[in-house]
Amino acid sequence: MEAILVVNAGSSSLKFQIFGLRGASELQRLVKGQIDGIGTRPRLRAQAHDGSSLIDKSYPSQEITDVGAAIRTVGAWLRERESFDLVAVAHRVVHGGPEFDRPVVVDAGVLARLERYSALAPLHQPNNLAPIRALLSHRPELTQIACFDTAFHRTHSPVVDHYAIPESFYAEGVRRYGFHGLSYEYIADRLRQVAPKVAGGRVIVAHLGSGASMCAIEGGTSIESTMGFTALDGLPMGTRPGQLDPGVLLYLMRDNRMSAAALEQFLYHQCGLKGLSGISNDMRELEASAARGAVLAIDHFVYRIALNAGMLVAALGGLDAFVFTAGIGENSPDIRGRVAAKLAWLGVVLDTSANAAGKSLISEPRSKVALYALPTDEELMIARHTLPFLRVLSRR
Repeated sequence: MEAILVVNAGSSSLKFQIFGLRGASELQRLVKGQIDGIGTRPRLRAQAHDGSSLIDKSYPSQEITDVGAAIRTVGAWLRERESFDLVAVAHRVVHGGPEFDRPVVVDAGVLARLERYSALAPLHQPNNLAPIRALLSHRPELTQIACFDTAFHRTHSPVVDHYAIPESFYAEGVRRYGFHGLSYEYIADRLRQVAPKVAGGRVIVAHLGSGASMCAIEGGTSIESTMGFTALDGLPMGTRPGQLDPGVLLYLMRDNRMSAAALEQFLYHQCGLKGLSGISNDMRELEASAARGAVLAIDHFVYRIALNAGMLVAALGGLDAFVFTAGIGENSPDIRGRVAAKLAWLGVVLDTSANAAGKSLISEPRSKVALYALPTDEELMIARHTLPFLRVLSRR
């Protein structure tokens, strides 16, 4: 069976899915898996389409030391375990810069251009590109597609995307990009199926995970996002601070003698929920803790979500629906409930039973704003973006 491999590479993990092709436009999820603990405690797990386990195997740390080794391990396992005719590999790439506003076939030239944006997303971009580089070297005949988290937000107006700095910097690419676009694009499409009337209106989607952001969507189109030039902006995250007065950075450089490298390490790895709590970047651990730092971190997280919601409501000129998604948004009834309480001024009324049960619609009928909790699926969105390229290639 012809199939697409979708790769979503992180700093210490590699998520992947295999989608079988039925005809020119139908996708069938066949395998879903990941390797986590890369370089420390590598573990490969995968499930079939029915949820049954296909593999759960741990490896010595020296056997899978980086993302390139992880993709080779996954590839070897897939060749042994499954009889796929792999026709393309599609990748999530966090930053497309000002140049890439839609999916693209990757060759050595495109890869070199994408490497220029690694400094703008140091947690993600190098790892996104590592499997592309590995496959270009070991399987150059395979078609590779890059899909960008920034692309969905390229519909923003210039007023939205400009910073109040000289225009010459905008021309260089210093602008507000927004991220998590593949997730937002999937949710916008999913809403058309779940609530078609709402999907055409004014919607805020809160992608709440280790990385967190929010997006204002009108008629299925992104008009504003909490993230900007890099994935440091907006909401507090697992280890990133979110919105920060630039004067804080000047202070750290001048008074604490922090170098650019030290600042980067600090902002990407030591802040956010982890820095504020002094305990963990994992919301599950914080919710289970009664420590003062944990309570403060959660209170701050919820407060900033509500505060940014107000900003996005202003951008939309009103609100018809609010959607929670990603790891925290999908799995934490407490966070959803606390955010909903802070949105009561908008006429939000939470259905506490539906929220506790993990239903899709979690607002009461009398609520003026519909509340939803919807799982996201970036890998499926990537696979969908890949199909048009395969149709073009099949005609050659």
